[in-house]
Amino acid sequence: MAHVGILFCLYDHLKQLKEENIMAYMSEEGYKKLMAELKELETVERPKISAAIAEARDKGDLSENAEYDAAKEAQGMLEMRINKLKATIADAKIIDESKLKTDSVQILNKVELKNVKNGMKMTYTIVSESEANLKEGKISVNTPIAQGLLGKKVGDVAEITVPQGKIALEVVNISI
Repeated sequence: MAHVGILFCLYDHLKQLKEENIMAYMSEEGYKKLMAELKELETVERPKISAAIAEARDKGDLSENAEYDAAKEAQGMLEMRINKLKATIADAKIIDESKLKTDSVQILNKVELKNVKNGMKMTYTIVSESEANLKEGKISVNTPIAQGLLGKKVGDVAEITVPQGKIALEVVNISI
């Protein structure tokens, strides 16, 4: 019965994405990573989970079979991820990096910033939601910092509201 709830949740999520007509701007590298992940999930992980379900089913009574329940839950989560990837890929718009400009901050720009208050410098690349990875210095275009920087030019100061309060960041350099 829990699987029905997962399916309704998935259906509502996909319906919401379609209604919002979300366009996922990304680099070609990010698009290829999503395609590789989708292929891995469909060709390797899905068969593994199907085998685990079959093995658990062979053990008998399904009403008290924790292995079966766990495998079915894993299958539901996997299918949700596959569907999310497919939706993102279907709505993806690959940005031609050769046409990017550096006169103002935009997606796929590397932005060097200085905290006006303490002088600390930081560099972020603004990327799509699916490419974000803070360890690599890549922040999602949907984050408050990226949203506050979009359209700013070198020398501009962006007043950005973050969970800790307001922060003033000066744009020091914009590159690709």
